[in-house]
Amino acid sequence: MPITNTKSEPGSTKTTPWARERQAAIDAVRLAARACRSVQQRLVTPETLQKKDRSPVTVADFASQAVVCAHLAAQFPQDRILAEENAAELRQDANAAVRKVVVEQVAAAIGKPLTESQVLDWIDRGGHDTKGSPGSNHSPQRFWTLDPIDGTKGFLRGEQYAIALALIENGQVALGALACPNLPFAGSRGTGVLLVAARGQGTQALPLWEPAPGQPAHVATASDTAQARFCESVESEHSDQAASKQIAQLLHITAEPLRMDSQAKYATVARGDASIYLRLPTRADYREKIWDHAAGMIAVEEAGGRVTDVDGKPLDFSRGSTLANNRGIIATNGSIHDAVLHAVRQVLR
Repeated sequence: MPITNTKSEPGSTKTTPWARERQAAIDAVRLAARACRSVQQRLVTPETLQKKDRSPVTVADFASQAVVCAHLAAQFPQDRILAEENAAELRQDANAAVRKVVVEQVAAAIGKPLTESQVLDWIDRGGHDTKGSPGSNHSPQRFWTLDPIDGTKGFLRGEQYAIALALIENGQVALGALACPNLPFAGSRGTGVLLVAARGQGTQALPLWEPAPGQPAHVATASDTAQARFCESVESEHSDQAASKQIAQLLHITAEPLRMDSQAKYATVARGDASIYLRLPTRADYREKIWDHAAGMIAVEEAGGRVTDVDGKPLDFSRGSTLANNRGIIATNGSIHDAVLHAVRQVLR
């Protein structure tokens, strides 16, 4: 069943599709971003970095998921949430100290006292390994997917990370909200960008930290690959960077790639800061998780771009927690997509 996304006509009693969901997604990722920023400011120190202590990002990850799941549960109690985390490990006695800090951070973000049980239950609303969660044979027609912190190493370094939330209906991404706390906002508004996109309604770039007017986001218009710039993951294990270099040579791209963590890469393509995002397979059996791409994909597509896998196939979100029918990701401004796809095929062969 296709998604219905016809806008209402002036004077019609019909509402714009996904209007409530759009606002709920904006509010949820804003709350989660504030929780993540609080953890980053309070708990990430030179000492934790030196010791490679991941406890701050663990706290932020769980707190972010709890905040988003709590907000969605209040707005849409019947909706399922397919998220990256569950609370099983956090419930263990050995993690009592971390659990206590998570509860404190969630309570501060929501603005009221909370019990451990409330917070743990909110986290588990996103538990994707529970019976009846979306899968290839039992996928509900509608569910949310969430990455509470995409780019954990970027979070710890104080660089790029994202909170990525998307609504899936009938196997298609209906809307997405992508909060990028450390991405500069256009103009003089400092850092913090929230991209929100709904199918057939375009992509908007909003200030992250306060409700304020935003602006439409559009991909770059360049149709000459030699003038393009691409972005890829900082971590070499996330994408085949040697292959990316060969592809750049075939496309006559001389600009250095933008390397950053998280779905902030999708945001850079959606608003025209780069024209290509490549995530090339690093091994034959690897399949991407849907929460790593759903929100970013719709932001690019609704900004005028195009997203496929490395074989040119649309991304299939109907197969549960992974993009089981896809290999890798190519996101572009659209006009150069076929040329990029041809170069990718040449190199990967």
